[in-house]
Amino acid sequence: MEVILPQSTPKPVLEAALGLVEEPKATFGDALKIYCGEIFKTELAGKSEAQLRKWRVIPERAIRTFVEVVGDKPLSEIKRSDAVKFYRHWLERIQPSDPSISRLSPSSGNRQLGELRKLYRSYFDHVHDEPDRSNPFRGLSFKENDERKRPAFSDRWIIEKFIQGDALRGLNSEARAVLFAMIETGARPSELCNLRPESIVLNAEVPHVAIVEHLDADAPRQLKSTSSRRYIPLVGVALKAFQAFPEGFPRYREREESLSATINKYFSDNGLRESNKHSLYSLRHSFENRMLRADFDVELRIALFGHKSQRPVYGDAGGLNWKAEKLRSIAFSSNASIFN
Repeated sequence: MEVILPQSTPKPVLEAALGLVEEPKATFGDALKIYCGEIFKTELAGKSEAQLRKWRVIPERAIRTFVEVVGDKPLSEIKRSDAVKFYRHWLERIQPSDPSISRLSPSSGNRQLGELRKLYRSYFDHVHDEPDRSNPFRGLSFKENDERKRPAFSDRWIIEKFIQGDALRGLNSEARAVLFAMIETGARPSELCNLRPESIVLNAEVPHVAIVEHLDADAPRQLKSTSSRRYIPLVGVALKAFQAFPEGFPRYREREESLSATINKYFSDNGLRESNKHSLYSLRHSFENRMLRADFDVELRIALFGHKSQRPVYGDAGGLNWKAEKLRSIAFSSNASIFN
């Protein structure tokens, strides 16, 4: 009555309140199209084709699993019981009743629950102006722990297994170069694989790489976050890697998953995992450990690592010369040519 009595009530709202309008029949698939095409359109415009494909995998997988477990129900018909059914499906995969079934991580379930919760909320807020609509996926999540945290390679392992000797000779030269670049920069594999030639600056007082976003319409590429934008001096084996590949790594451009798979398989096949939990990404953790042991202050570690700072950034984070001097103090020495 409060809705229909005022003369100012818009006709569509009046009809809806009187039950004269059918509830929307849009599904999660429709919500994803609207999310990509309207709600998140400007953010997605800066992603490369490969980044877009990778980004869509997570919501599409969540929707596919929901359809398998619950059905392709219209969003307006999804009840709390449906969301709980989906939650229980993941609970059984995370803590299987059958001990012979391999467990999946809580983060996998949380990721899918979070995607559906986000799509449901975004759709009704954007399309139907219902920001306060009760979300059937509210509060459903699994507690995560740090058991899956990657360990760091020890300095001794890096020197003896990667830098010295012939253990990496069977690995293709571009993959080897990315590995060496990670050792001395701590950069993410995706950042190194997708460096463009103009972002590799060798003929400068301080050789460095520029990890920056690209906004050109024909070949855009986003960074993981705005804080990931940074300039890293090249020292030690990282400098040698880029001197060998001054144009970057075309074999793995937009194919960082292939790089990680190639190197991790090579590690497994050749006994180069320090433990069964070690992987290529462990080199990033090793870089962090070396900075900590060398008493790098937290702001410098944040600047080199591309993490978000809790305070505004002023100046140029100490400048390339100072950062290069600090990095040289922890660099691994190698007189041999690592690409012969």
